[in-house]
Amino acid sequence: MIRPDVRGFTLIEVLVALGIVAIALMAGSQATGALTRNAQRQSDVMLAQICAENELAKARLARAMPAVGESASVCTQAGNNFNVGVTATATLNPNFRRVDVQVRDAEDAPVLRVSTIVGRY
Repeated sequence: MIRPDVRGFTLIEVLVALGIVAIALMAGSQATGALTRNAQRQSDVMLAQICAENELAKARLARAMPAVGESASVCTQAGNNFNVGVTATATLNPNFRRVDVQVRDAEDAPVLRVSTIVGRY
């Protein structure tokens, strides 16, 4: 005999609540992962900026105009290796060169690109 005054949750109600909690936890997990990836990306860009600025400063401080062409080097910042490619191209004015620095991570994915103009001193 079933008593009408007995209270409790049915199996369907418990399963629906469990499904809602699972979806909320999955969304929270995805948000946490996105925040972690964004923080890593921001750190990589900051370190790549240091590598690029070092190459541009080297080009600006050199006594001679940078030679037209490409060069590559490895820059290590905070234990991370970055592949740095420097491209110097001629401009319409022979007293200036355009210098582009492309920084790539260890997997060769582009992280940052910076350009400047270097003049004859």
